[in-house]
Amino acid sequence: MPNHARRSVLLTLSGAAVAGLGGPVAAAAPVPFSSGSERPTLAAPADATDCHHHIYDSRFPIAKQATLKPADATVADYRLLQQRLGTTRNVVVQPSTYGTDNRCMLDALGQFGSRSRGVAVVTTDVDDAELKALNAAGVRGIRFNLAQGGTTTIDMVDPLAGRVAGLGWHIQVNAPAETIVAARDLWRRLPCPVVFDHLAHVPEPGGIQDPTYALVSDLLQRGKAWVKLSGAYMNSLAGPPGYADKTAVAQGYVRAAPERLVWGSDWPHPTEKTDKPDDAILFDLLAVWAPDAATRSRILVANPAELYGFG
Repeated sequence: MPNHARRSVLLTLSGAAVAGLGGPVAAAAPVPFSSGSERPTLAAPADATDCHHHIYDSRFPIAKQATLKPADATVADYRLLQQRLGTTRNVVVQPSTYGTDNRCMLDALGQFGSRSRGVAVVTTDVDDAELKALNAAGVRGIRFNLAQGGTTTIDMVDPLAGRVAGLGWHIQVNAPAETIVAARDLWRRLPCPVVFDHLAHVPEPGGIQDPTYALVSDLLQRGKAWVKLSGAYMNSLAGPPGYADKTAVAQGYVRAAPERLVWGSDWPHPTEKTDKPDDAILFDLLAVWAPDAATRSRILVANPAELYGFG
């Protein structure tokens, strides 16, 4: 999409000029698994953090139960996305593709260095030595992918939360809305924060009227949860370029608890088999979701520093 068209989409969605938008947008190097070639209109602040992306590398074996089996999306590929967006910190999330074999994620952390953090996948048979080794490598949370199924189950959340709380980690959850709502008592009693992926998968057209949104907003305001402003294309009925139906959800979270939100690209967008989204548009949506520049900076810099322990 040409820059002027993307700018028009953002301004139409916001209903007013959005502070913090830059000038003419130059083309960037093509990024694998991302459509478009222009840089975002929104200028990334120093230390801006992408808190949700994956790395895939065929050097590492795919888990037998895996349902998502994307092509290689390497550290070198992701660095092109960083150059395009202007982000400089990142969080590598273990995908369901590798089950509990965290070697691909750990290899990526080694390549990225100190400006990266990781989220691992483990089960209840993990020993303390492995948890300590993961912590030393930069891991700051464990993920429960209850949307894809297979390796982890919701019954594992309680016992594992108790074990990782002492490390200062969090529980990250990717789950359908009905699963999130059904486990409301679980999220409220956890001894560590719970981080919900992809706007907590609030379904449309219900949006902010859906029980999922009400529950997650309450958890945010009680300081029990965080939400990733990511995956706008998931559960969207409106679709690109503006994903307008997700705007009300994202803006609601921003009003409720801006101090409990982080942003993620979800690159290389493994759930999108053919038409990959334009990552510059996804980044520019922040100007609509959080029109205040100070709030955006908090979401991109200060909040990730707190949640993931960046210096």
